[in-house]
Amino acid sequence: MSYLIRLLEPADQGILWEMLYLALYVPPEAPPLGRDIVYKPELAKYVQAWGKAGDLGLVASLSDNQMAIGAAWLRLFQQDNPGYGYINDATPELAIAVLPDYRNQGIGTALLTQLCHQAKERYAAISLSVALYNPALRLYRRFGFEAVERSDDALTMKKLLGQA
Repeated sequence: MSYLIRLLEPADQGILWEMLYLALYVPPEAPPLGRDIVYKPELAKYVQAWGKAGDLGLVASLSDNQMAIGAAWLRLFQQDNPGYGYINDATPELAIAVLPDYRNQGIGTALLTQLCHQAKERYAAISLSVALYNPALRLYRRFGFEAVERSDDALTMKKLLGQA
């Protein structure tokens, strides 16, 4: 399988809605979430009006047909309307997803590697929120994300971008 990674553009908002849905962790024993959940304000703000100042993201697409198979993106939030992994107004929050059929093939790692590299130009750190039982937690720890807060069954994590 061959894929390309490119910058997300405002025209890619449709891809981001799909990836936002896939980024929501649902435990294996739980029923799937309704697809309209992404339009709830607390989730929709991760995608709405993509391309605002501070937005930075990448999409992975198959080389042969350009089908989007994954995306990773950063967005800044404000204290009066924080995201789930909010730390402060200067630290963007990460969202990342890979289509189920393409997971565990290094695509998430490649997206996160390139996104962190590009984000170093703009930001000192990035943050995220992750469920304690989400398998992606291993990826985040491998990338140097460290827990800064725990609430119920989720962690807020931060990665300093000056670190390898």
